Amino acid sequence: MSAVSLHQRGAIFALIGTILLWGYSWIVMKQVMAHAGPFDFAALRYLIGAAILFAALMLSGQTLRPPPLLPMILIGLCQTAAFQGLEQWALVSGGAGHVAMLAYTMPFWAVLLAWLLLGDNPTGRHWFGLALAAIGLLCIIEPWHSLGSPLSTTLAIAGGIAWAAGTVLSKRMFQRHAPSVLSLTAWQMLVGGFALGIVALAVPQRSIEWNWAFIGGLAYSAVLASSLAWWLWLIVLQRLPTTVASVSSLGVPIVSVLLAWLILHEQPSAMGLAGIAFVLLGLTAVSGIRLGNTRRR
Repeated sequence: MSAVSLHQRGAIFALIGTILLWGYSWIVMKQVMAHAGPFDFAALRYLIGAAILFAALMLSGQTLRPPPLLPMILIGLCQTAAFQGLEQWALVSGGAGHVAMLAYTMPFWAVLLAWLLLGDNPTGRHWFGLALAAIGLLCIIEPWHSLGSPLSTTLAIAGGIAWAAGTVLSKRMFQRHAPSVLSLTAWQMLVGGFALGIVALAVPQRSIEWNWAFIGGLAYSAVLASSLAWWLWLIVLQRLPTTVASVSSLGVPIVSVLLAWLILHEQPSAMGLAGIAFVLLGLTAVSGIRLGNTRRR
């Protein structure tokens, strides 16, 4: 087997792990809102996750020197602080499956930002995919009806845009500076965690209930969904083109919607299911992925 195919196979295994860990994470994120405020939980999650990753850096003998500071800080603010803070806030009044689906409109925002920041010019296929995804987004939001939580919807979409910015900035970081995946993950998570901590101190929230449900949710989110899954995600992003990596992550909201239906009894409407189908079709068109075709674009 060639080095390239081994390289891609590793990215595929990392992607599968990310999908499973993040898919269930949205359920956990919704459940812990019964025991803590959104920013307290998000800050604790990522500060603990960063501490675990820095321990892994030391145990693996890697340098603790940070990647280039300005781009690393921007990645942390977009990919961890803004994305996680906005999505966790959206879950206060929004369903886990609904919020997850809106967050994972990230790939077509990434296409637009990659055009502006990386010079990746969208093709006709990209524009067609974006149009399909936009139709799907309208079906999910259903603006012709009274929105159950317009704030939650707005926050979830804004979080997806923030994640797209972090994705494109990470791709540019790998192209220009080739940092260690583990080092970049740890440092950007630390920056984002501190930013979330500042927000948590400034914004009034409910007191944390330190019961086993909250501790278990925090442990899963910090160790598996933050430390491990974000490290796996950056491996995927490092080894695959931006659009392919982004669209491949669409397994996460599918898993989340199904689990929210089974565990939280959040049954999606017929229009919502149609919207999910349009978004998946559109983002698949954006990616240009063909079965049996693994060539890099």
